[in-house]
Amino acid sequence: MILKRLKIQTWIAEPTNCYIIFDEDSKETMCIDPAGNVSEIVDMIQNILKGKLKYIYLTHCHSDHILGVMELKNRLGGKILIHRKDAENLNNPNVNLSEYLDIPEIVLEADSRIDDQDKIHLGNLEFEVIHTPGHTSGGTSLYCEKEKCLFSGDTMFCGTWGRTDLPTSSLEEIMGSIVDRLLKLPDDVIVYPGHGKSTMIGAEKNIYIDLKPKQF
Repeated sequence: MILKRLKIQTWIAEPTNCYIIFDEDSKETMCIDPAGNVSEIVDMIQNILKGKLKYIYLTHCHSDHILGVMELKNRLGGKILIHRKDAENLNNPNVNLSEYLDIPEIVLEADSRIDDQDKIHLGNLEFEVIHTPGHTSGGTSLYCEKEKCLFSGDTMFCGTWGRTDLPTSSLEEIMGSIVDRLLKLPDDVIVYPGHGKSTMIGAEKNIYIDLKPKQF
């Protein structure tokens, strides 16, 4: 597996991490959260990796993660995947935050609605969908056991967790997603978040061990 990260500046202060995953044997490629800079993404896939885009995976429906989706799909194809709960809100300006960020209306439809424990295959690579609500009701993380990596979207960051003061978000749910789902993964799994630098599952555990249920 070859993994590339592109830092894409949007309307918020911190760039969005767009990830491109390439299976060397099949030449199949998946792009996670194409937030913009589509020409750079296309160049990476077509000219550098020389791959074929199979999936456009969205960890959640916020506009700072989905702004480049339709342009990328129109140029390279690929199936748009998102959890069914966030698929319902892709075009909702209140939930996808386009209204909050004062950007043009988003018109976007998923090709497939995914669910918890679904498996996504990219050549010989297998990824498991983990439903991790809290930042949004349909937020997901994507786990590859073989490569010991997790794409956590805006659920888990290095040293903290995602915002829970937004439409469909919940502090109780995000804590449950992290403690009950993500921290159950092996300590040596590398976490690639939607913003900021990567971390490891083991490095994040102490943050949550001391939290009490009343704080959830």
